Amino acid sequence: MSAAELRAGASLAGVYGLRMLGLFFILPIFAVHAKLLRGGEDLFLVGLAIGGYGLAQGLLQIPFGMASDRWGRKSLIYIGLVVFAAGSFLGIAADDIWTAIAARILQGAGAINSVAMALAADLTREQHRTKIMAMIGATIGLMFALSLVAAPVLYRYIGMGGVFALTGLLSLLAIAVVKYFVPDPPPRLEHAAASSAGRAIRLDAELVRLNAGIFILHIVLYAMFVVVPPMLVVAGLPLPEHWKLYLPVVLGSFVLMVPAILYADRRSRPKPVLVAAVALLMAVEGALAAIGPGIAGLAGLMLGFFAAFNVLEAMLPALVSRIAPAHGRGFVIGVYNTTQTLGVFFGGLLGGTIAQHSGPGAVFATCAVLCGLWLAAAAGMRGPGRVVNDLSSLTFSIASGVNLEGLRDALAAVRGVREAEVLAEHRIARLKVVSGQWDESSVRKLVTGEV
Repeated sequence: MSAAELRAGASLAGVYGLRMLGLFFILPIFAVHAKLLRGGEDLFLVGLAIGGYGLAQGLLQIPFGMASDRWGRKSLIYIGLVVFAAGSFLGIAADDIWTAIAARILQGAGAINSVAMALAADLTREQHRTKIMAMIGATIGLMFALSLVAAPVLYRYIGMGGVFALTGLLSLLAIAVVKYFVPDPPPRLEHAAASSAGRAIRLDAELVRLNAGIFILHIVLYAMFVVVPPMLVVAGLPLPEHWKLYLPVVLGSFVLMVPAILYADRRSRPKPVLVAAVALLMAVEGALAAIGPGIAGLAGLMLGFFAAFNVLEAMLPALVSRIAPAHGRGFVIGVYNTTQTLGVFFGGLLGGTIAQHSGPGAVFATCAVLCGLWLAAAAGMRGPGRVVNDLSSLTFSIASGVNLEGLRDALAAVRGVREAEVLAEHRIARLKVVSGQWDESSVRKLVTGEV
């Protein structure tokens, strides 16, 4: 990777990390804290508070992504981070479950995930995009691990109001990271191409599989964390000491994750790794449902869960970004993030509802069934071909006499051209071509106007 790509990946991973750390701080402590709120004894409402963030995200990811295609990535990221911070500061005043729900929904209204992922894809070449997305995914996993360890300790000393305040401050800090460290993206596409992205993108079967996968992954995650923290308390591990279980489990899961990611990337074989990770998730959920383990058993099963979760969290967005066309990347990734955050919402809701009526075992059993459905869908996926490593990115100046209307479509139809963009304002065409197989003569005739 070039120095610019490394800088883009590291800085955007930092933005993701700061924001997701603020979000994840709530997850391992809220189900226990909710009992202190008015109305917090209702597990359905507790699940709604945990998952309400995902509902707002689900409604707004696509609008944010499409707006970023038209008006630019960075400005939409700034707006989203400010909205998230406002929701965090509202959470400081939450002494009843409904105010907590409102705070979580307002946090979720800062729906920048799709925009940040699209910006990462804008700033990197396709052959290195898996590495960048894995870098971001690994950072998300690391922040999740840190939150599991730090949140119970922070809750002990600063309370839930202090945790909400910290999430808001981290979001504002992320604005500074975007402004001063994230490189500016290339000039945005001509308005006609960007605004028509939603109509131009076909319903791709592989995108459907990937979107369904991230939806189920986050249902499982958030449903589990409605019941796991209270289970640990009942098993004799007080909330401030949950880090003693989470820390070794999550660190161990990173050790297990790295070889899988490297294998998938270097061998260009993501399918077997993805299928194995989903199968591991299903096995863990089935074991949790069947045996009702104590603390030692929970630690072992959570190790398996987080190893699979971290692998999938890194691989899925990388695969989506490979499929998404550049002129509609914000839209495609917006759809992906919508399904992800709807999984957050339905996970909290499902976990709270099932736990209220049937107990933790039924929650895990439901998660196992969902993972089984995902496994069946993932088994039919097509792994991306090795041709991605043979792509070249080229830029051409468009002659002054060439009519730009329809030019992008004409370039995209040339043999060997995988992707075409036209920047009308700058009269530039950017292409991704298959090295040694593209029709250079036809491309040059189109951009120069020669017959």
